[in-house]
Amino acid sequence: MKILIIDDEKLLVKGLKKSLEQEGFQVTAAHDGEEGLNVFETNDFDLLILDLMLPKIDGTSLCRIIRQKSDLPIIMLTAKDSDIDKILGLELGADDYLTKPFNTRELIARMRAILRRLEKQEKSDHKQSIYTSGDLEVDPNYRIVKKSSKEIELTPKEFEILELLIRNKGRVFPREEIFRLIWQEPCLDTRTIDVHIKNLREKLKDHDDKTPMIQTKWGVGYFFRRD
Repeated sequence: MKILIIDDEKLLVKGLKKSLEQEGFQVTAAHDGEEGLNVFETNDFDLLILDLMLPKIDGTSLCRIIRQKSDLPIIMLTAKDSDIDKILGLELGADDYLTKPFNTRELIARMRAILRRLEKQEKSDHKQSIYTSGDLEVDPNYRIVKKSSKEIELTPKEFEILELLIRNKGRVFPREEIFRLIWQEPCLDTRTIDVHIKNLREKLKDHDDKTPMIQTKWGVGYFFRRD
């Protein structure tokens, strides 16, 4: 995991960096808001430890700027110990808050808790977004289609049509509606959809199945069979 620390207390940062590296984290440090913003914008990180009181760009403003650009987890540090400061930090989009002086073990525990929660959420989101039917898998995140664990190469439009149909199993889409949804423009020729469906069926070997995955509703359009 790559960690960015933005804090102007160099001695604290030095000790914290050493402790985190001993835990297996890769750590980059910046000592003012301007430097921190530049480092953030030119690198990828998994978590940010951000001091509230910084020179050049204060931590409050920096947190606001970063949150507009990214969902990067943020733990804010402050020498102040008031509820107002804590509420302010969390309302700006910080994920957690620690008051100085703090125990390094507590910081690491909170970091790991945030990262575990995000990892669990990502796995859950990913699992929910993979559509399946029999031995067919359609992964919209990575735009990958597999049948019997073998990846199938589709054109962008073929993939988008397949995703639309499998995401809405059983719903019949008229050719004109498929065209409008995928091409984002009025349909001038429904034969385009027929050709793409034909190519999809060929690549998926859908014609070999007794009950094809992509079915035709005569006179209306196409739909993906319900399992």
